[in-house]
Amino acid sequence: MGVAVQFDYAKWAATFPQFSPALDQTTVTDLILPIAEIYCRNDGGGPVSKAETQTVLLNLMVAHVAQLMYGPKGEGITGAGGSGIVGRISSATEGSVSVSAEFPTTPNNAWFLQTTFGAAFWQATAAYRTMRYIPGPRRNFSPWLNQ
Repeated sequence: MGVAVQFDYAKWAATFPQFSPALDQTTVTDLILPIAEIYCRNDGGGPVSKAETQTVLLNLMVAHVAQLMYGPKGEGITGAGGSGIVGRISSATEGSVSVSAEFPTTPNNAWFLQTTFGAAFWQATAAYRTMRYIPGPRRNFSPWLNQ
């Protein structure tokens, strides 16, 4: 029903250049990709039927996990620089600079909304989180069928 795709580090690094100098191919494919595949099913059994869509979703999830584990530039969580704002700016001041953002979360999406990549993944997978109705066979209730 679904589709499995091969992870391409070169395309991922070109799409997310902020990670490519610090996170090499071995780190991404051996450490980050297996974790990302827990959240983005890539074994052919998921609901995504187009390879292009599956590739985009897998790349977004790898970037999300990379930022959570290694920071916004893949250099580790050092405290140098912010992680980026996700959500709508709800208030901003200029003197002594303060910004606050709001992004309504639920228990289901809170983990994904920690990064912009996770938020994009969550929004892109909205169509796959709905119920799929598969009707049964049509039955004929004709009173003259048995005569």
